[in-house]
Amino acid sequence: MTANFDTSTLTVNVGGYPLVLSAHRAAFDPTLGLLLVADAHFGKDAVFRSHGIPVPAGSTTEDLARLDALIAAHDPRQLVFLGDVLHGEQSHAADVMEALHAWRARHGERRLTIVEGNHDRHAGLPPASLDYEVVHEPWNIGPWALCHYPQTVADAYALAGHEHPVYRVATRIESVRLPCFRFGNRSGVLPAFGSFTGGYVVNGSTDDEAVFVVAEGKLLAVK
Repeated sequence: MTANFDTSTLTVNVGGYPLVLSAHRAAFDPTLGLLLVADAHFGKDAVFRSHGIPVPAGSTTEDLARLDALIAAHDPRQLVFLGDVLHGEQSHAADVMEALHAWRARHGERRLTIVEGNHDRHAGLPPASLDYEVVHEPWNIGPWALCHYPQTVADAYALAGHEHPVYRVATRIESVRLPCFRFGNRSGVLPAFGSFTGGYVVNGSTDDEAVFVVAEGKLLAVK
């Protein structure tokens, strides 16, 4: 697997095909014009506040601004969410829905597809007025099998989310957990796109994988 370094993107060879990784925690297939986003969890802050946990509002607006930046940079023909678009039932709050509809209005000409994930089933899908299609995993397009749950798929390279992978980088006195992309021989996992999400440390399960971390707006290969 080869890579070319840039301050905000990294083009890697995944299963024999180019994939552009972004420090905004998304991936772009330049051949098919696909922008891939995993685990946005829009409206998670609204869920927390509904349970009396005083977290700041605004994470959805900030994440949609990053999505705007990705669309401006790559001009994708199609945007695919790899599951978990909304976080919970309370994510259907009026301010979250207003932000999502305003975002969709800015990009109405682009095809929007959701690969159904576990939170999509529990929280409920976004309103149909956002003009999208829902597919079940694995959804095959080009060389990819697009999934929510990490898995292997015959005759395709599987790209998934769900895991929220982070890689722990440590010194003798401190450590930091960094969102990461991980790629094996037949499958890969994207980091969670949502800024208000947790992470699963994957250091112990990446022996045969390439790992790229997001650090201070840059992408770095650590393995």
